[in-house]
Amino acid sequence: MKLFKKMLAALALVPALALANTGGFPLDRAEDRSNDMAALQNGAKLFVNYCLNCHSASAMRYNRLKDIGLTEDQIKSNLLFTGEKVGDLMKTSLAPKDAKAWFGAVPPDLSVIARARASSAGSGADWIYTYLRTYYKDDNRPTGWNNMVFPDVGMPHVLWELQGARTAKFVEEKDPHDESKVVHKFAGFEKVSDGKLTTAEYDSAVTDLVAYLQWMGEPAQSTRKRLGVWVVMFLALLSLLAWRLNASYWKEVK
Repeated sequence: MKLFKKMLAALALVPALALANTGGFPLDRAEDRSNDMAALQNGAKLFVNYCLNCHSASAMRYNRLKDIGLTEDQIKSNLLFTGEKVGDLMKTSLAPKDAKAWFGAVPPDLSVIARARASSAGSGADWIYTYLRTYYKDDNRPTGWNNMVFPDVGMPHVLWELQGARTAKFVEEKDPHDESKVVHKFAGFEKVSDGKLTTAEYDSAVTDLVAYLQWMGEPAQSTRKRLGVWVVMFLALLSLLAWRLNASYWKEVK
């Protein structure tokens, strides 16, 4: 009985842990473009130009981008900038010591970030999609930026030129659990300056980047799913044959 009560208590904590993983902010649903080659190529370009300066993807080689339709010449011309070779791993030149001094922590490797951020609140893709769209100006932070999904984040808003700058509005409301207390509630964003992209264009660009991060976490996932269908069909046929063979064998015995 005690074990059962402990299990119920653990299950009751799941929603709270999920919200903690999102800073208490609800996640938006990310469109799945993991099989869209054009989206993956654009996502790879955004990743190399905006993410790879600080974050590594040490489980991925540049030549694996051939799987999303890029040629070796396209990879060399558009995605290699500092003398890397096509067969090299996607690593950053930022020294961990400098990163910790500038941002307070070493930026994590993004090879499997889309899988690592999954929770009961949403998929890892949902988390990244919402995270990259909820940055706002905050003069109290060392970088000048804060985030709704990741409060007090050390990473600055690297895509701000595309999205533009915004501030967050908060209102004070009575705590529903204790009327003597007041809580700050998010009430939306206010635009400070326009970006190079419209809101719809920026959301689409982030969706492409998220799709690439999903693909990078398991480049062979499309092949795995395709083979999985054939394996299930084979097992179904084998089960049917075994069933009929069993019925034929025992028919004479009976």
